[in-house]
Amino acid sequence: MATQAQIDELISKMTSQRAELLAQARGLSDAEASLRPEGKTGEAEWSPKEQLAHLWEMERSYIAWVRRALAEDEPDLTGVRGAPVAIPVERARSHSVAELLAALEAEREQTAAFIAGLTPEQYDRRASQPMFGSLTVLQWLRSFYRHDRMHQDQIAGRDPEYKPRFAGGAEPDQRRRGRS
Repeated sequence: MATQAQIDELISKMTSQRAELLAQARGLSDAEASLRPEGKTGEAEWSPKEQLAHLWEMERSYIAWVRRALAEDEPDLTGVRGAPVAIPVERARSHSVAELLAALEAEREQTAAFIAGLTPEQYDRRASQPMFGSLTVLQWLRSFYRHDRMHQDQIAGRDPEYKPRFAGGAEPDQRRRGRS
């Protein structure tokens, strides 16, 4: 069972990491946030706006995965996705940084309220997903701040310090996007 110290640490890291990411993004003009870095591949080739939209999409997916883990015993999360967001990655560059940040802040408020309602026992529930394998709810929720940290590094043009451990080894190519 998750301890109160682990839960408090989770909430603290989610809050601080998101605050750092938002502060970083607020420092970008809309033009800067629309630029895609040269010579990068995968998610690292996305503009800051695309990265913010991706974080919004993934927040909904992580919560959908956790909800399924709470509803079923050790479910397979293949095909489980969060509700669509109003600004998907493919259209992110045509929106403002302010719009994306407002969406991320509102989504995180809902996420925080959801987490506040969990019991310590629920953090031990498990679910499996093809990219990440079998994880507990606590591990799924830790993905929030780790994912923020990874994209914060990418937005800054740094090689991410955090690198997810994919079940199959290499990062899967989840989305091919055009060069619009």
